[in-house]
Amino acid sequence: MYNNISGVILAGGKNNRFGGHPKAKTVIGGKTIISRITETIENLFDEVIIVTNDPEEFREFGHLRIITDIFRNAGPIGGLHAALKTTSKDAVFVFAGDMPFLEKQLILDQIKRFAEEKCDAMVPQVNDYIEPLHSIYSISILNNLEKYLNESGNYAVGEFLKRIDVKYMILTDSDIKTRAFININYPSDLTASNTNA
Repeated sequence: MYNNISGVILAGGKNNRFGGHPKAKTVIGGKTIISRITETIENLFDEVIIVTNDPEEFREFGHLRIITDIFRNAGPIGGLHAALKTTSKDAVFVFAGDMPFLEKQLILDQIKRFAEEKCDAMVPQVNDYIEPLHSIYSISILNNLEKYLNESGNYAVGEFLKRIDVKYMILTDSDIKTRAFININYPSDLTASNTNA
């Protein structure tokens, strides 16, 4: 267990592209996405936080910390802020709530790199694509993040990353890593995901 990092699941959002249904509660291979995520990370972190706009929707996970955004309607970066504001640890490992195929070894490798690099954030990169919602963020960025949210009017996580010390974990485009970063954004994404569950 990594006692200085909280595992954080961003399960909020309006889910407009998913007909308003919480993507994290979508069933793939007989399990909800959020159940798949918690099964992967609960043994890695002694504090797991779920950030959601609807805590009642996730009441069966009451053994975990369930919180809501402080900056409303800010998207994932608002969830990151809420997690940093709430965590009792030195950093948070943030996971999108619509990633059903997380890989434990990849998570462990990323934690190791974060410890070695001494940076504000450790973000995976595959080719030209970064994965800010499978990333580790230090509590040290909280003041900077609050200033950004109050002043910028831009809620893009990628834009905020330009303002902090980010190290990128360069990954090869292997099947296992590509699978770990799969997001379920539309109902049509479920067909392939259930096939590969």
